[in-house]
Amino acid sequence: MVQGFWKIPVPADGPAMVPDVVLSPVVGWDDAGFRLGYGGGYYDRTLAALRPRPVVIGVGLQAARVATIFPQPHDIAMDVIVTETGVAGG
Repeated sequence: MVQGFWKIPVPADGPAMVPDVVLSPVVGWDDAGFRLGYGGGYYDRTLAALRPRPVVIGVGLQAARVATIFPQPHDIAMDVIVTETGVAGG
């Protein structure tokens, strides 16, 4: 690993790999599968670039559910959200 943008470790070299599943932490989420994250837009930019698109599983708290996060055109919805009460979406 080498230091990347914002001092986030990234692979130094090797073949590009596309995951089958991505776990995405959520600060907030809505019934349409959109998420509020921790800032920076890393998940949305990464998901937009991945082919084929992996299954995206949001992980958060049921109490973080909101009516809408007012998604922007660049936001990408998750496939399902897992909380302490179960699974939403999908």
